[in-house]
Amino acid sequence: MKMVNWMNFDQALENKVKETETIIKAYLPDESGWARTVMEAMNYSVNVGGKRLRPMLMAETYRLFGGSDSVIEPFMAAIEMIHTYSLVHDDLPAMDNDEYRRGRKTTWVVYGDAMAVLAGDGLLNYAFETALRVFEMSGSDADRKARALKILAKKAGIYGMIGGQTADIEAENLGDQVTQEHLLFIHEHKTAALIQAAMMVGAVLAGADDEQICLVERAAYEIGIAFQIQDDILDVTSSLETLGKPVGSDARNQKTTYVTLKGIEEASREQREMSDHAIKMLESLGEKGFQNEFLIRLIQSLITRIK
Repeated sequence: MKMVNWMNFDQALENKVKETETIIKAYLPDESGWARTVMEAMNYSVNVGGKRLRPMLMAETYRLFGGSDSVIEPFMAAIEMIHTYSLVHDDLPAMDNDEYRRGRKTTWVVYGDAMAVLAGDGLLNYAFETALRVFEMSGSDADRKARALKILAKKAGIYGMIGGQTADIEAENLGDQVTQEHLLFIHEHKTAALIQAAMMVGAVLAGADDEQICLVERAAYEIGIAFQIQDDILDVTSSLETLGKPVGSDARNQKTTYVTLKGIEEASREQREMSDHAIKMLESLGEKGFQNEFLIRLIQSLITRIK
């Protein structure tokens, strides 16, 4: 497959992020009425910014399988809301106790603990209100929409992200007793699950068959693990100015990570292997006529990112 050169990719990425931002902001709640403060906190949390990786992966996987209409947009907004709520709760004093996220004060610092909890709860609930709006839209059929919603709910819940967060919290008390199997469970559920949801929802809504959806799920698993390993590496090697959030939080919270378990060199090697394998799986779809050059380059960029 022909590669996108760096200059063209960087410009394409900037354009895609702007398009994604526009879609997400169109679905945010209006700040009005007696519940205005929680809506402000919700919108503040989402508008802090970020890579918008999950909605972009969703949209590009949708395009990979020939999707071309706006039916994907409510799900794009919903998955970013779910991801954001998890960060709002993650930053709380009872969790990671982080005061900065993406270079700005975290939600609990600005609005207080109680309102940050409510903002996270609000984003989670509003995500599903948003996703359900897809049934009011033409494009794709009802069965695909229902299947996509089921995937999103499961990957975000106790069998996905919340399950991973639970295992992550409990691992903090285990010290060096945390095994690689335990750590991979955390990474698979806490990080990879939403990436799987994003890419699987895109594939389902575009009409991919069961075999293709399973391949996308496997590839997204490896992308998610590689993405989390890079986070672990940056927590050791980066700075607040570059990363936009405090570094060294894993060490402060006595977390076992891929870096503490295997060292930076071995962690980096495994990360590259996983990313390369995931890309090969997605490129294999090209044999059936499916190609998305930007999607492949986006995944490749994850292992070289510095923030």
